[in-house]
Amino acid sequence: MSNRNNPQNKQAARERLRAERERQAKKDKTRRQLVVGGAIVVVLAIAGGIGYAVSNMDGGSGKNESTGSKEWDAAAKKTLVKPANTTGENGEVITIGDAKAKKTLEVFEDPRCPSCAAFEQNVGAQLRQDVKDGRYKVRYVMVNFIDTMGGGTGTGSKNAVSALGAALNVSPEAFVEYKEALYSKKNHPEETDDAFAKDQKLIDIAQQVPALKGNAGFEKAVKDGTYDKWALEMGKLFGKNGVDSTPTVLVDGKKLHAEGMTRAPMTKDEFVATIDKEFGPKKK
Repeated sequence: MSNRNNPQNKQAARERLRAERERQAKKDKTRRQLVVGGAIVVVLAIAGGIGYAVSNMDGGSGKNESTGSKEWDAAAKKTLVKPANTTGENGEVITIGDAKAKKTLEVFEDPRCPSCAAFEQNVGAQLRQDVKDGRYKVRYVMVNFIDTMGGGTGTGSKNAVSALGAALNVSPEAFVEYKEALYSKKNHPEETDDAFAKDQKLIDIAQQVPALKGNAGFEKAVKDGTYDKWALEMGKLFGKNGVDSTPTVLVDGKKLHAEGMTRAPMTKDEFVATIDKEFGPKKK
């Protein structure tokens, strides 16, 4: 009997054959995966190309498009129209309150900023009462950095600032009430929702402000983008005096922080304590 045909050799031959079949099966599986994977990549590339083409079909034109960059590029070249009730070379100074008040709070806000909405909802009533009482006046600086934060291309912040300019042109009171409405829990969108890019959204919210309800002049200014250039000029103030976030509150160029914090006071109690420390207790 040949050694080649003994039981041990036969078993070894069977093992080698099984191993070879397994190796071949793995090769076939890998080849199939590569073919299918390549096809998926091609399909995704085609789909991506179609998506890009659809998203750019209208060139991003139109004020109510979420991209809207072309129109805002055009707005930057327009003649500046400053709202009434502003001062400064470019109308960038919005001062609310008694001009005789010795102290001025500077408040930097972005209309899309969720922290600004929280600040207004929690602190706004106290701030407005202090202004009414003549404790200080307020300079509001409305910026729009969230539109382009992280390389984004939104327009809601700029559009809302432009609409605030239209409200300010009606009266300082209309501006304050409209800003309050924009930041309210009822109306303020999520930061990722560019809802304020829509003119009609801004006009709908304005119906909650008596001076703006049915105000044809205000609505025309919003739709025509009368204060778009002004809104862009306001946006350039972000970064001044070290302001790199919103909300930021300054007094004499110094940031006001809540006790033990590196942020603006975000509750009524924090705000009152911070202001009392800066100005002294409020007179009864």
